[in-house]
Amino acid sequence: MKRPLIYILLIFLSVLFLAPFFWMLTTSLKSPQELYVYPPRWIPSELLLNNFAKAWQSQPFNRFLENSVIVTVASLIGQLISSALVAYGFARFRFKGRDALFIILLSTMMIPWEVTMIPLYMEFNYLGWINTLKPLIVPAWFGAPFFIFLLRQFIMTIPVELEDAARIDGANPFQTFVRVIVPLMVPALILVGVFHILNSWNDYLGPLIFLNDQSKYTLTLGLAQFRGMYGVDMEGIMAVTSLICIPPLAIFFFAQRYIVEGVAGTGIKG
Repeated sequence: MKRPLIYILLIFLSVLFLAPFFWMLTTSLKSPQELYVYPPRWIPSELLLNNFAKAWQSQPFNRFLENSVIVTVASLIGQLISSALVAYGFARFRFKGRDALFIILLSTMMIPWEVTMIPLYMEFNYLGWINTLKPLIVPAWFGAPFFIFLLRQFIMTIPVELEDAARIDGANPFQTFVRVIVPLMVPALILVGVFHILNSWNDYLGPLIFLNDQSKYTLTLGLAQFRGMYGVDMEGIMAVTSLICIPPLAIFFFAQRYIVEGVAGTGIKG
């Protein structure tokens, strides 16, 4: 009797969670006349698929998409490389002040990004990077405290004997990291990659602060501009929003098995 009740509760919560997405999708297919009818219609009488093309072509969303892909991919590569290397150093190398440095690293997670955005703007302005994609890419090449922590926890679950065997075979620390540790870290790296993709793809405040020209806008900033210019075009706004949601949802769907493995491997329980 208990199991059916649990399933019913899960189905109910799933419906509540999916209802806004379903409403967004159906609204993007409605005609302007059906948007404000009462009572509201969940299913439009006619599916207007041309709403997607019309909304996408009203702004240079192809350019915005290109910028978002460049920022996401370039920062993802840097995030994985830097975070993995730093995590390996904290997990395996013993040096004076290691624990203190790790505590300082973790303490930086308590600093809100809103506190650092003005100093960052001043720094990037001094470097001449304002109105370029560099402020959205380069910081990721220096790692992120939370990702470093996750990868360190995962590396500490890997038996040290594997590295000892590689060292006996003549491998140096970097070769051991690349050939032994990295292949075993794949679930954790995918976990970090998915989290970073979601953060980078949906980032709005960073592009808003560092980008000025429309040709440099990312999708989130382009959507905000579209919403400001076409505030009454609700079906167009919903159509563009639906298209922007597809990549992160697809990535999360296909990587969910690795996400579970990555979280389990870090030893963190929630």
